[in-house]
Amino acid sequence: MTTLKKYTLLIIAPILLMLFCCGFEKPKSDEIEYLKEQKTLIVYLSRTKNTKTVAQLIQKHVGGDLVELELEKPYPENYKAIVDQVANENKTNFLPPLKTKIDSIEKYDVVFVGFPTWGMQLPPPMKSFLKQYNFKGKTIIPFNTNAGYGIGSSFEKVEELCPDSKVEKGFSVKGGIERDGILYVMEGEKKIETEKEITVWLKKLNLLKN
Repeated sequence: MTTLKKYTLLIIAPILLMLFCCGFEKPKSDEIEYLKEQKTLIVYLSRTKNTKTVAQLIQKHVGGDLVELELEKPYPENYKAIVDQVANENKTNFLPPLKTKIDSIEKYDVVFVGFPTWGMQLPPPMKSFLKQYNFKGKTIIPFNTNAGYGIGSSFEKVEELCPDSKVEKGFSVKGGIERDGILYVMEGEKKIETEKEITVWLKKLNLLKN
């Protein structure tokens, strides 16, 4: 072997070895992938049952415990009355007391939080929930239904209220329009299409189990 060939081999050999090792290197554990084995809680607030259906569809595909947020003093049935009450609660930063209690919140690693958009904000009961418990080190995943105006500042508020948590990309879908008397819509083709969107979202988070 000529001196030139030996010199070339000495240069190329380490490069080939590095490429070979990298090609067969065991992939690093993906932090989100690891969530598949974690204990999951799905908490939701639902007035017209649209968010409830989304919560049930999420549970169908990720498992976990499903809990509905209930207030000690329920909101009025009248739409105008609840709009006025919620606006006042947002203005005064009032946090309505919750009837719902979560036992051993510390056992959960992943917490889905679902809610409708109220006044382009996070509903006061969900603020109560996120302030009531310690979510340090947990993964928080928001999901939302709305009347077509989007999430407003709700997802940002979730991040603000969970500064020591990992807040994942949320999911949002158009639900009913209570103002116009359009209430529960998550059935038939709408439900089928929403479930497809949910599975795509969960797959991107590497949380899709079923």
